[in-house]
This record gives sequence, structure tokens and C-alpha cells, in this order.
Amino acid sequence: MLHKIHSLKLVWLTVLALLLPWAVGAQALPAMPVQQISASAWFVQGQSALGSSENQNFISNAGFVITPAGVVVVDALGSPALATRLIAEIKKLSSQPITHVLVTHYHADHIYGLQTFKAQGARIVAHRAALTYLNSDVARLRLEASRLQISPWIDEKTRLLEADEWIDADKTLDVGGVRFQLKAVGPSHTPEDLVVFVPSEKVVFAGDLVFRSRIPFVGQADSRGWIAALDQLLAFDAQVLVPGHGPLSKNARQDTQFTREYLLYLRASMGPAAHNMEPFDEAYQATDWRKFETVPMFGITHRMNAYNTYLLMEHEAKK
Repeated sequence: MLHKIHSLKLVWLTVLALLLPWAVGAQALPAMPVQQISASAWFVQGQSALGSSENQNFISNAGFVITPAGVVVVDALGSPALATRLIAEIKKLSSQPITHVLVTHYHADHIYGLQTFKAQGARIVAHRAALTYLNSDVARLRLEASRLQISPWIDEKTRLLEADEWIDADKTLDVGGVRFQLKAVGPSHTPEDLVVFVPSEKVVFAGDLVFRSRIPFVGQADSRGWIAALDQLLAFDAQVLVPGHGPLSKNARQDTQFTREYLLYLRASMGPAAHNMEPFDEAYQATDWRKFETVPMFGITHRMNAYNTYLLMEHEAKK
């Protein structure tokens, strides 16, 4: 009898092993509609959510510009599978090779697709300040966690990839007669933040300087530098702004205002508490957050944003 039970278990385990790849492949993938934003530029919009197996880590935006000499991509999305899907969408629009990937910053949801573009022969360009994060335990542990949380889309084959060209300051790139102005605006959201402006298209790719329709992720940001970077962003003569998260904007000044106001409010509420060594929990409870409570991702990211701002302001007070 025990032998029969054991045999049945083996049969069911075999069936499950055969069905698992089918189940993974059959699950509904997140939609990736490509939206045209100018004559030669397009973008895809990620979900307002945390990365998961269900959404393939499709939680950030990426864009691309088709030039006479090749396609330039801005950010690589959050998994190799997503990058493969984006490449397929690009090929529907152009037979040109993908020549460059311009990385606005090295947060995981913007870079885990880099290896797929690299395999296509693309040249990766990013700011050198990203090397500190890229070689840190934080980046390594984040990848290890992602392999568990976002399996099978991020696995042991997914790796952190360095740029082919590290830049230290502003740079202009010319591809097929189309100019790409890369402006270094860090430290702000990250130390390595780059903004990409395409004058001929009047399009600016803002990376995570701008979050639309959701609470920003502050992390270890320099919020004072971030606010100043938003001012630099508005100096571009852009008609369309592509944020790092959320829908595109045709009114940059208005649509950067929420991110700016949120950062200013965090600093205004947490700064005095940090300066006076008031405990964080007391300061948090005493602050009126009602203006932001209904915005997507508030419950997931806001308290940590407030705490990180408290620590930042504490550090600034000691200078």
C-alpha cells in the first residue's frame, strides 16, 4: 500500500513538473502598448504597483527614438523578459538596429533588462556615479531578493551590467543626425540621475525625477538636490515629458509640481523634528498627510519616504 502511495506521489510530482512551465507561460502577461509621443519617439508605461511575478517587474517606463542610423532606447525596464518584449515592439516599427541604451539611473526596475539589449549589440551609456551602487551589497542583495520575488522572470541568469560608456558630466550624443542631450542632475533621486532631451522631437525623458499619478519612491534620495533638478528639467524647451513612472505629460511645469510639492512637504514636516531630535514616530503621527493619502502607492511607500527624509534632514542638521 505504501508503495502504491509513493508511486502516486511520483506520478503527481511528474505531472506538476510538466505543467509548471505551461502555467508560467500561460499566465496573462501585463499589457505593453506602445504610445507614440512625437514624430520619431515612443514610450511604454509600466504599472503603478510593486514588481511581482504577475507583472514581470513592469513598473517603470521606457522610451525609444527612431533615427536614420538606428534606434536609441531610454531605460531598459525591469526584467530581461520585458526588454525582449520591448525589442519586439521596436522591430514592428523599424528595421534599424538598436544602437544605444541611455540609462537615467540604476534602480532595478530600469536596468534588469540591460543584458537583453546588450545581446542585441546596443551600447549602454550611464553616469559614472552609478558604479558605487552597482558594486554595493545593496545592489547584490536586491538582485537576490528579486530572483525569489519575481521568478521566473528574474533568475540566476539575470545579472547587473555596467555601462559601456560612463560619463561624468553633460554629454551630447548624435545618432543619424538626431541630437540627444544628456544632462547630469544628480545627486537627486539618485547620485547618477540623467535627463535625456531630444530637441528635434521636443521630448524630455525625465527618469525618476518625475512620478505621475502615484507617490514617488524617495529611497536614499537627496531631496534638496531633487527639487533643484526639477528646476533644471523645466529649463528644457520640451513639449512632451516622459516620467519614470506614470502617464506622459504635455504640461511639464504643472505635472512636475506634484513631485515637487510632495518632496517639499516631506522636508517641511520632517526637518524640524529631526533638527529638534524629536522621535520620528511622534513627528509622523503629528503630521497631516491627508493631501497625499488617496494617491496610489501611499500605503506602500509613504511612511518609508518620510523616515528616509527624517534621516536625511537629521544628517543635514549636523553639517
